Amino acid sequence: MGAVGLWRSDTGMSDSNDKKIDVDLSAAFLPVVERAAIACAQTMGQGDRHGSDQVAVEAMRKILDRVPINGRVVIGEGERDEAPMLFIGEQVGMAHAATGNTGGPFPEVDIAVDPLEGTNLCATGSPNAIAVLAASERGGLLHAPDLYMEKLVVGPSSRHAVSLDAPVTDNLRAIAECLNRRVEDLVVIVLDRSRHGQLIAEIREAGARIRLIGDGDLSAGISAAVRGSGVHAVIGTGGAPEGVLVAAAMRCLNGEILARLVVDTPEKEERCRMMGITDMKRVYRAAELASGKHIVFAATGVTDGTLMRGVRFFGDGTRTSSLVMQTMPHRIQFIDTIHLRPGSDVKVRF
Repeated sequence: MGAVGLWRSDTGMSDSNDKKIDVDLSAAFLPVVERAAIACAQTMGQGDRHGSDQVAVEAMRKILDRVPINGRVVIGEGERDEAPMLFIGEQVGMAHAATGNTGGPFPEVDIAVDPLEGTNLCATGSPNAIAVLAASERGGLLHAPDLYMEKLVVGPSSRHAVSLDAPVTDNLRAIAECLNRRVEDLVVIVLDRSRHGQLIAEIREAGARIRLIGDGDLSAGISAAVRGSGVHAVIGTGGAPEGVLVAAAMRCLNGEILARLVVDTPEKEERCRMMGITDMKRVYRAAELASGKHIVFAATGVTDGTLMRGVRFFGDGTRTSSLVMQTMPHRIQFIDTIHLRPGSDVKVRF
């Protein structure tokens, strides 16, 4: 796949101030999450969370270098000294894999990755483990430090009715009113953590139902913005990098995330300042966490989940279920792929 025509202005002429990700580049990201999902799905249920994560990282890294981009990882597996691959600041894509340069004809892209979101879920064979990636033009994704973040995620109908600083009961009533439901009809996803004890009590006192999850608040956030998922909000404190990935998905789904970094020590404040964040109390919305004009989001199910089935292995190949979204053109694709093994005797199975 060549690089010509992958980024272009709305007039079809090259314009560094108004580049967009064309459908070809969106398609180029699909194999990245598919291969990461297949790699770690082969370790599913074996109880080795580190091993599952490692094979996902290696597979994603290998395929990323085949994508015709001049890419930079802004949300990754950690700092350079903590992760052998896909560390924050790593250069990826054909611009670097082929020549080692930092330019050429390839578009400049910022990338957020989570090669295996839900390592514990994969290790135990539990639902909603996914491989995920988001991309934008350079500068379009917040360089979020690996800290905790307060989050409130809702769908399109409720996006203007909630506040991160409002009492839980008020937010639930607002969501219910927007959806023409009772509070008792709402389902709220909360990470099952001791820090959420008071939050859980307040949600139950308000009358809403809770779905506690062990991991996977990114998958949960996506579900909150899709009608028919049975999820109406995600509330609680989780990882900031996952918050940026949720924001990219919300940009595509017209949902909303309200988020604030948890900066409770001088060391964490210094880390934020080193990454260009100066307002420690700021409440971010999706359009600020993922501010790019041209957002691409791709995910493949590792284990069965609300929106995607997990990887399925059979004698003649492998089947994957993926979600690919983009803002320009605004499109949501659910993609079911059968990856056939070589051979003339292969039989396609439904």
